[in-house]
Amino acid sequence: MKEIYLWLVRLMSLLWSGRRQRDVVYLMSLGDNVPFIMALAAAMPADRQLLVFYRPSCQPAADELVKAGIAVRPFTDGFGFVFTGISQIMRARVLFCDNYYAFLGGLRHPKRMRIVQVWHAAGAIKRFGWDDPTTVHRSPSDQRRFQAVYDHFDEYVVGAPAMGQVFATSYHASLDQMQVLGYPRSDRLQDRHWVAHTQQRVWQQVPALKGHRVILYAPTYRDGVTFTPPAGLAQALRSDPDARVVIKMHPALATKADDLQRQLGAQGVVADTLATTDLLTVAETLVTDYSSVAFDYSLLANAHSLLFYLFDLPAYQQDPGVQPDLLDWLPGQALTTNAQLATAIQADTATNVTQFNQHWNSANDGHATERVVARYVALLSD
Repeated sequence: MKEIYLWLVRLMSLLWSGRRQRDVVYLMSLGDNVPFIMALAAAMPADRQLLVFYRPSCQPAADELVKAGIAVRPFTDGFGFVFTGISQIMRARVLFCDNYYAFLGGLRHPKRMRIVQVWHAAGAIKRFGWDDPTTVHRSPSDQRRFQAVYDHFDEYVVGAPAMGQVFATSYHASLDQMQVLGYPRSDRLQDRHWVAHTQQRVWQQVPALKGHRVILYAPTYRDGVTFTPPAGLAQALRSDPDARVVIKMHPALATKADDLQRQLGAQGVVADTLATTDLLTVAETLVTDYSSVAFDYSLLANAHSLLFYLFDLPAYQQDPGVQPDLLDWLPGQALTTNAQLATAIQADTATNVTQFNQHWNSANDGHATERVVARYVALLSD
């Protein structure tokens, strides 16, 4: 079925290959790049169009874009998209992608179309693509399909050379394709007005957090939903009796989160209506593992202690794998036991993230949006 789908994508893109590439299309699977999309729309020439294809999970972000007068269309892989969406994709002079999109493997790539990867994370702890240890065990046809998608990306917007190297290794790309412009989605983290407004909104919605040290536990999503917090984790998280602890997990792990929340007792605070990024603005301590949320938190002025609780590191190194130099640039000790985590929380020592940010966030200086917009809007005039 996958091969048939890609064959149809190829056929339809060939049928529409005569269209002139003059517009901008953005493929949205995560809704945290709305300010960039709006800035892009504002900078577009009057005779060019911007269209955003969005996954159903991004409906709130799509609604924001509609209010701003930006054209959007829901997007799910299937025959409907092939017959109605490919024709519009083929009008793109610039095609932005914020993730891996399988249909690209079948797309006929016009010479004038620039396909740009604006990845959804500033850094990488987990391995992916060819660097994922499980990829070599996939079938030859799967591997060909993966590489066909990777080969369609002309450029990668990255926040530091380190992330460019990750893409070069993971996607068999060239370092020449890497554009160290910074991630637009990171700009707001250094916008004091946005941060202050977000903090006020968090305290208004969850007043129990105001005036307390906030400890946010935000582990990464594990494929297969096999994540089981180790016994005693809740006791470690509440090691500071004056702190308030918030659990933020992937929606697929809601039951696990609820169980852990109950174990926290009176120190646990429920903040289900708030996004993880919102909660980062009030967190004095972030406890995470392999999640890219760490790269965002380290840019915030309120970031005090960043703790990496890697209780399953030996297993995770095997599947899906971690970056081989992880322990070289991790800002602080890798905590592998509840006792180590409890000690770190009690100590409340400030984490020095200077080298960590130099490694992963060197171009994430609060001005990435203007650089990325300038580079790609300029292409519309040639």
